[in-house]
Amino acid sequence: MPHETDHLVAETAEAVARRSYGKLVAFLAARTGDVTTAEDALADAFAAALVDWPVSGIPRSPEAWLMTVARRRSVDAARRRRTRGEAADHLRLLADDWGDPMDDTAIPDRRLALMFACAHPAIDPAIRAPLILQTILGFDGAAIASALLVSPATMSQRLVRAKHKIRYAGIPFRVPERAEMAERLDAVLAAIYAAYSEGWPEGAGRNLAEEALWLGRLVAALLPEEPEALGLLALMLHAEARRAARSDAAGAYVPLDEQDTALWHTDMIEEAESLLLRASTMGMIGRYQLEAAVQSAHAARRLTGRSDWAAIERLYAALSAMTDSPVVAINHAIAIAETQGAEPGLASLDAHAMDKRLADYQPYWAARAELLRRTGEADAADQAYRRAIDLATDAAVRDYLRRRRMLI
Repeated sequence: MPHETDHLVAETAEAVARRSYGKLVAFLAARTGDVTTAEDALADAFAAALVDWPVSGIPRSPEAWLMTVARRRSVDAARRRRTRGEAADHLRLLADDWGDPMDDTAIPDRRLALMFACAHPAIDPAIRAPLILQTILGFDGAAIASALLVSPATMSQRLVRAKHKIRYAGIPFRVPERAEMAERLDAVLAAIYAAYSEGWPEGAGRNLAEEALWLGRLVAALLPEEPEALGLLALMLHAEARRAARSDAAGAYVPLDEQDTALWHTDMIEEAESLLLRASTMGMIGRYQLEAAVQSAHAARRLTGRSDWAAIERLYAALSAMTDSPVVAINHAIAIAETQGAEPGLASLDAHAMDKRLADYQPYWAARAELLRRTGEADAADQAYRRAIDLATDAAVRDYLRRRRMLI
């Protein structure tokens, strides 16, 4: 009988989770109509794998093994609910043919259908994107709360209520018809971008940026006439194109305006520009197209030697009028500092100082520290740098901020 080391089993389980968690949850949930049961069953399956695989060996198809175990857990849960008269339809679904239990190619990809179920009009708009993050990518409530600047307890309660709503309202797991698409697409795109943003820092435990790019390509391929789907993919590609330039050979953080443009990924930039051009011909401008255009203006530096700050300021002004995003407000202030000077930039930033969402938001304090340094307000700059350093979760960014603080 084969034996595997605990380390190898853990690595395999982590790789399967990274690659297939959302696919497995989506398939289970689509068959049962119950997201919570699907998540619980899959969690039990992963726990069983950590016990079984060291003894029996890692199966030829780990995904199919997990699906088989998760299905059994779902059946057990349904039988328990049947005693309360709640699970007849659930059991009928589970009795359907699920294909070859050891063939992972028999597991169709229902992630997009699950994403649109989470974005259904019956779900509170504020929770649609977080719900997609959890069900598709396996984020826990605390990580989602951190990404979206909400308290963990509040986020957890909202997620539980939303999953109950899907089950008891019988929300279908399907891609909506064209007439239903617009209001639900926004939540899907927001979730994908939040996933990309969370996976952007170096050293992320899961390759969320790669997963978000995959989902972005999937939505853009399925909906090629939706300009915001194209805009989001362009935005992520522009950002991803610069990943290799974000740190130097010693691992030190390199800010955008100091990056070596020779390290930028030309093919990704060209693909992003092509997508943005296609989107611009469709007659509907949205947030993601504007944000991608900002990145395009930064990408101009590889050709001209300087970012197009005048265009960047105009684009952030348009974004500010369109959204109530504190992130946009910070970036608009930075652009104003580049075009008009540090003092006008700082005044723009000060206009948002009372926004509670910024109290513990590290980029706000980093931007404030830099503009205060430029205006000669040494004591205030030092305090802001201290706050930014304390809030930074990336060690390379902390080191960079410490170096900037020494310039005061």
